[in-house]
Amino acid sequence: MSRWLTQGPAIERFEKALAKKVGVRFAVAFNSGTAALHAAYFAAGIGKGDEVLVPAMTFVATGNAALYLQAKPIFVDVHPHTGNIDVRDAARKVTKKTRAIVAVDYAGRPADLYACRSLARKCKLVFIEDGAQSLGARYHGESVGTQADMTMFSFHPVKSITTGEGGVIVTDSEALYRKLKLFRNHGITRDAYFVKKSEGPWHQEMHVLGYNYRITDIQTALGGSQLKRLDTFIKKRRAAAGRYPAFLKGVPGLVLPAQDSKEEKSAWHLYTVQVPAQKRKVVFEALRAVGIGVQVHYLPVYLHPLYKKLGYKKGLCPNAEAWYAGEISLPLFPALTLAQQKRVAQALITALKEA
Repeated sequence: MSRWLTQGPAIERFEKALAKKVGVRFAVAFNSGTAALHAAYFAAGIGKGDEVLVPAMTFVATGNAALYLQAKPIFVDVHPHTGNIDVRDAARKVTKKTRAIVAVDYAGRPADLYACRSLARKCKLVFIEDGAQSLGARYHGESVGTQADMTMFSFHPVKSITTGEGGVIVTDSEALYRKLKLFRNHGITRDAYFVKKSEGPWHQEMHVLGYNYRITDIQTALGGSQLKRLDTFIKKRRAAAGRYPAFLKGVPGLVLPAQDSKEEKSAWHLYTVQVPAQKRKVVFEALRAVGIGVQVHYLPVYLHPLYKKLGYKKGLCPNAEAWYAGEISLPLFPALTLAQQKRVAQALITALKEA
């Protein structure tokens, strides 16, 4: 039992345990995945007038974090079979203003991380991975989180593990680690990295304009417990994802996601299928009508009203727009039963036939 509610030892214990699990030197936990992304962009030196390459198929936070720093998100199209960033399109959009490339592991499937890293090195960019959905995924035999300069994982309740709300940045760079910690706590340091001589044990200095993005001991205590069960959660997700094809293979008008391979093993945050765009709304509503909690992930970021006001236009990323038009995410979670999956599959087949 700990007497600490926040800023106590549970946070560091959780960070160290997570870093060890992923296979990196450092982890810095935040009160949300969005806060963690904001901090990563800051640590990368992104600022006013810079450009950040961001896949169009993602949650808005990936683009918004650039706007927070007065930088410009440059939206990159996605691979038509995975929804992950098309590195060739990213390479075409690199300019003298480009500071970073961000890869999103859509639905928990690792992006082409080696290609992203190669492009980043060639063009002298910081490589940031938005792994909000991919904690527990594997890439070429390694844990996701070891390939980029910084990787973000989310601890929202629907993710691989949860702290209620929360996020983390993992990295092997001590310099980035220190910037992340500084940004999380108002830009204040209490350690030996002072500008002037310490006046006493109370001494602290604000070096940058940071934010209150601290996570609590209560949250990280839950996170530590969840982390011990991560492998079990992912195993159950993969088993459920592996069952869907038996129920849905060969259904006319339905495209299933790629299964795991030797090189890429998804964390299976989502099970995304593609249906004919003209039928998507009818199918979606039919499934919701019988109590099946389907969802759509996502509207390409630049099609949101805010981004349209900023000058982004439809047609920017055709593959992403086509992906969105036909995408439906089926229920997928560790406790999903065989009977529930059969019910989902049958309802989907019926809805497609009747649409």
